[in-house]
Amino acid sequence: MIAAAKPEAESEDIAALEKAGLRVMLSEAQVLKIVPVSSVTLWRMVKRGEFPPPTFISPNKKVWYLQEVAKWQEQVNGRGRGRRHHHRPGNR
Repeated sequence: MIAAAKPEAESEDIAALEKAGLRVMLSEAQVLKIVPVSSVTLWRMVKRGEFPPPTFISPNKKVWYLQEVAKWQEQVNGRGRGRRHHHRPGNR
């Protein structure tokens, strides 16, 4: 679980899990701490294929793999440097 109070210890725990060959799973709440959007926006992004879909580990529990979220961050980094202004006829 991601604990904001001890990021160094958390990083060591995650590194140890990955070294052991385990994939770190994140809950929706943990993903939303990493990706600063609302839960509705997150689901819209998943639906449009703009964010990795979750994996259901039981009928009512879904998780995201940390590696997939990190890969998404790398792909997004550098994209969209500021909002693009769309010029509409008659609006200036």
